[in-house]
Amino acid sequence: MIHNIDIKKTAIETLELEATAIQKLTQFIDDDFIKVVNQILDLPGRIIVTGIGKSAIIAQKIVATLNSTGTPAIFMHAADAVHGDLGIIQEYDLIIALSKSGNTPEIKVLVPFLKQTGNTLVAMVGNMNSFLAQHANFILNTSVEREACPNNLAPTTSTTAQLAMGDALAVCLQTCRQFSDRDFAKYHPGGALGKQLYLKVSDLSDNNGKPEVSPSASVREVLITITKYRLGATAVIDAGNIKGIITDGDIRRMLEKYEDVSHLTANDIMSQNPKEIKREELAADALHTMRQHNISQLLVTQEGHYEGIIHLQDLLKEGII
Repeated sequence: MIHNIDIKKTAIETLELEATAIQKLTQFIDDDFIKVVNQILDLPGRIIVTGIGKSAIIAQKIVATLNSTGTPAIFMHAADAVHGDLGIIQEYDLIIALSKSGNTPEIKVLVPFLKQTGNTLVAMVGNMNSFLAQHANFILNTSVEREACPNNLAPTTSTTAQLAMGDALAVCLQTCRQFSDRDFAKYHPGGALGKQLYLKVSDLSDNNGKPEVSPSASVREVLITITKYRLGATAVIDAGNIKGIITDGDIRRMLEKYEDVSHLTANDIMSQNPKEIKREELAADALHTMRQHNISQLLVTQEGHYEGIIHLQDLLKEGII
């Protein structure tokens, strides 16, 4: 074991080597790449992505990216394909085979069977003279000069190139399909990301109740209402119209300003022109507004009518923050 190597220098060299390799991939975005994108856009079937070894791992990630961006895809391990998994492939599917060398024994065994099915075969390969490249309908060139591995053996730069080419393919398909953030949300319903994309204000505010007082309400009534709903605020409503909001902060400022509050009403202490948000808006938009104005609550409305309150704590509980 060597302890005196320059770790920082080695790490930077690795990243620079891989970054250079990815940059050179731009030379390989050719007619074949464009034809593959167009074929997939018109494809009535799915994309089957296959590989062996480290390429198989990259193939699985490409499948995940395609599925999450609106292109149906299935992973098929090259070693398992000839032992029954070829049944995955249907008549209208397109096959993408990943391999650095294009000459591994598993690929050489698999390719003839793939050709027999009559499906379009796309080679994502680093060797243009390989068995895989020669038998493919289209080639996505992922050639690299060397691996980042000091021995030029362990797949490092080559798998990074495959991953980047897969991303380029997925993003082109996503862009051509005008796959929106709302579409993205359909495939990511779980976790904070999904909630940011689909959770609406009403999903949270409807659970909070609807605290409100009239402009003539006493300070005692205001305090009881704020305490009852535990939202740190109440709306001030007159004949169905929003007149203002009273928050915990307004109560503190009132106590600092007046020694005797018995004569005060909601109208005297409320903040006018409160920030509002429509109930059909995304909860993530509510968070943006709260941050923008440094506030903790928003009045929720529908067609101009008061519907309730959404609080910063609601967003915290859902993991949106």
